[in-house]
Amino acid sequence: MGKEMIAMLLAGGQGSRLYALTAKLAKPAVPFGGKYRIIDFPLSNCVNSGIDTVGVLTQYQPLVLNEYIGNGQPWDLDRLHGGVHVLPPYQQAKGSDWYKGTANAIYQNISFIERYDPEYVIILSGDQICKQDYNDFLQFHKSKGADFSVAVMEVPWDEASRFGLMVADENDKITEFQEKPKNPKSNLASMGIYIFNWPILKKYLEEDEDDPNSENDFGGNIIPNLLRDGRNMYAYHFSGYWKDVGTISSLWEANMEVLDPEHSGIDLFEEGWKVYSRNSGMTGHKIGNNAVVENSMITDGCRVDGTVKHSILFAGVKVEEGAVVEDAVVMGNTVIKKGAVCKHCIIAENVTIEEGAVVGSMPEGESKDVATVGAGVTVGAKATVGSRAMVSTNVKDGEAVC
Repeated sequence: MGKEMIAMLLAGGQGSRLYALTAKLAKPAVPFGGKYRIIDFPLSNCVNSGIDTVGVLTQYQPLVLNEYIGNGQPWDLDRLHGGVHVLPPYQQAKGSDWYKGTANAIYQNISFIERYDPEYVIILSGDQICKQDYNDFLQFHKSKGADFSVAVMEVPWDEASRFGLMVADENDKITEFQEKPKNPKSNLASMGIYIFNWPILKKYLEEDEDDPNSENDFGGNIIPNLLRDGRNMYAYHFSGYWKDVGTISSLWEANMEVLDPEHSGIDLFEEGWKVYSRNSGMTGHKIGNNAVVENSMITDGCRVDGTVKHSILFAGVKVEEGAVVEDAVVMGNTVIKKGAVCKHCIIAENVTIEEGAVVGSMPEGESKDVATVGAGVTVGAKATVGSRAMVSTNVKDGEAVC
């Protein structure tokens, strides 16, 4: 039975503008954001979009990338029918073993695609940081009756000439393509993410391969040929976070933007759209501008904007600005809100300590008392949990439990 859509991920880039970072490493394998590699983003997008078959086309310095992807298990892509497959170039009977261009790379893997008999093929770039629902893109493609659709982003007009640009009418139908033009007619930049109807893609790949003068490139050859033939081509407007991290400055900027998700739009803590990685199930921890952290163990996924001293925070704990945690053990995914004070206590998983609440106190003398809050409990605003208390049910706002 055929798949509705499979993904082909172009991950062979040499990344020459990243200089020392890619001297021994394919660009998609470059580390990013504390716990990730660049390729985690398109792979995670596939998983989150319900795409379970991905071909990863490697070429330059592929060893680290191949080892990292492995059997695809961290992205839930270890499938019997489908899954993730690393597709290096290989010698064929008629020659040509190196991928000559982006189109030739897909052409050399037509037999891989045909194993899954897809209706649609999405072509992705392995060197972008982007969080995108490819299913939304597919629904757009189908609704337009398109042969080919490209994801585009509006860019400032004064930067437009740096990009491949799609000129489209009021119905998003593409009428012209400009590759890095001096005089741009559009500010719709191609993101290098395409959806094709598979029969159309196969036809144009085979024709392109038979053209001795072609550079075998999607932007340079395939897209102009589709336009020449009057195919139904549409521009899908994407408004989320997208960054081509092909230069040192753009890679640095994207990493810095991770620290400011409210303004940048890239939120590694976002619920419901997880970025998967071989390294961990959670993001790195983040310490805010006004935070104070002393002699503490802060685990993955924590966000600390308050004060934490001599404490252990398990994964995913959130300490809001103005909250104080001292001599405490705080277990996973607990939230300690503004102005709350938690001292000399153990707080179990999935607890909410509301604003202004007090849990425990520093012991006097030889006391071994430790305030304890059980899993899933909410301690209400301005409530007090005494140093000897063991709480297993919710505490109301303003209530005192001794």
